[in-house]
Amino acid sequence: MRRNRLLSAVVAVCATSALGFTVPQTAAADPGSTACSQMPSDLRPTLILGDTGPAVRQAQCLSNMWGGEPPKLVLDGIYGTVMLKKIEWIQVCHGIPQSGVIEDHTWEVLYHPALDCYLPYPD
Repeated sequence: MRRNRLLSAVVAVCATSALGFTVPQTAAADPGSTACSQMPSDLRPTLILGDTGPAVRQAQCLSNMWGGEPPKLVLDGIYGTVMLKKIEWIQVCHGIPQSGVIEDHTWEVLYHPALDCYLPYPD
């Protein structure tokens, strides 16, 4: 069974490559993915401006999975003002109150990002 799933995945990747299709960047944000493996996906502490550590690095990595114009965050583990601006934008894109606080709803959005947000990123 596992071999069949692996074979199916390889065939799908080869087929999409041969046809010129690309997999969206957001696909790597899947909770089962190791693309952002700073901490387990089920550990979701509340984060605010000024927090530091692996949970902040995880949120930075996941927020970088978003497409569009927002700048990529440096994975430094420091919740600074650039990260705050990006988190607030992501919250607005999903209809979450724009608090800048990363809690349950925001974590869920970070792990399952929209393919694109049609709100312009603030200057």
